[in-house]
Amino acid sequence: MDALTALVAKAGTAVLSVKRDRMTIGGKADGSPVTDADLASDRIIAEGLARLCPDIPVLSEERVHLATPPYVGSFFLIDPLDGTKEFIAGRDEFTVNLAIVTDGVPLFGIVGAPALGSIWRGLVGHGAQRLAVAPDSDVGGAEPIATRPFPGRGCQWIAAVSRSHGDSRSNAFIDSRPGAVRKPLGSAVKFCRIAEGGADIYPRLAPTSEWDVAAGHALVAAAGGKITDGRGAPLRFGESREGFLVPEFIAWGDPSAAP
Repeated sequence: MDALTALVAKAGTAVLSVKRDRMTIGGKADGSPVTDADLASDRIIAEGLARLCPDIPVLSEERVHLATPPYVGSFFLIDPLDGTKEFIAGRDEFTVNLAIVTDGVPLFGIVGAPALGSIWRGLVGHGAQRLAVAPDSDVGGAEPIATRPFPGRGCQWIAAVSRSHGDSRSNAFIDSRPGAVRKPLGSAVKFCRIAEGGADIYPRLAPTSEWDVAAGHALVAAAGGKITDGRGAPLRFGESREGFLVPEFIAWGDPSAAP
């Protein structure tokens, strides 16, 4: 756990070292951007995992062309820079995401937010933590975190929503549950706020990629929450779904609020 956390911290330092006003910005086939920071983080994580866990397969957003699904047993699922649009825009809510998925289920997740000086991690069945991380990658002590109970009837509740990827179905879902206060956030930081009790629900009822979700999925589950699709069914990862897309999901801080 500590070695993988240190690796995420090191990748985050590499992201911070990239000068945003001078970096190269390219485009992928799906229209999403890729920068020098994405590639630097991916390289550090790939080298680190090859050294630490050479026998465990790795699926990274930046090397998806090397993927060989379906993945049986355990594999790493990586987003070297989640929130590239936030990074390009000069905002601080971008993350480095690392998950271990076993038999289709994310069991361990690390989300590092280098510009916020924080790393969150969780191991399902063993709890979740928040750690401070310095710009030089030095990781501080761990503080336990947990999700919170859903506010009672008539009370306000907080819905984490995407700053860059809003969609009509998610907005309609929130509108159908009275009392919501929307909290716009970038990248996997939304999962982190759920895990530490700073938000109650995060609906994304539009397609996204498995590497955007897996680390946050494990973190929220480890902190006491639950992640389902729009009908309350569990999600699966690393199988043969085209493009490694997650059609929809809802992260619930309080599992009793889920259908």
